[in-house]
Amino acid sequence: MSFELNVVSNIPLTPLTNIDEVAILFLNQVGYFPKGYDPKTDVTDVRDSVPYRLMMDYFLDRMDKAWVVQDLAVALGTTKATIYRHINKLKGFDLLEEMNVEDSEGKPRKGYRIRYGNLGKAWNFTEAHVNVAMENYRKTVDHLQELAAKKGDKHAKKR
Repeated sequence: MSFELNVVSNIPLTPLTNIDEVAILFLNQVGYFPKGYDPKTDVTDVRDSVPYRLMMDYFLDRMDKAWVVQDLAVALGTTKATIYRHINKLKGFDLLEEMNVEDSEGKPRKGYRIRYGNLGKAWNFTEAHVNVAMENYRKTVDHLQELAAKKGDKHAKKR
């Protein structure tokens, strides 16, 4: 599984007290919604959209509960493919964990929930991935600097 997260210059959203406002801004910042997201369905705004409702009405409202994709698709009036697309985005942030659960018919299925049932703890995994990615970028930048210096030395000797 690949890890992918937008990291943008930002200020903490702590002065805001409306959960919808904070969530929409945050989810936009990290790249949960595609750039310039415009819901394709007949919803009036992002708060009524499938990805937003999936995150807010299911994963955040009941962080302790693992949700089955089929049940989510029925509840949100969409396809399993759409649910998987948004779940994969959240998995790409490493915020979700998979668990074995029973679906609405009592059959064993794979379910998804916020890792550890706690967004703050789940975010620790996201931060760790960012730190590893930044360390790897640093190593590449240092290597590129060394290669550029060697190339510069070769050109200087030819002159």
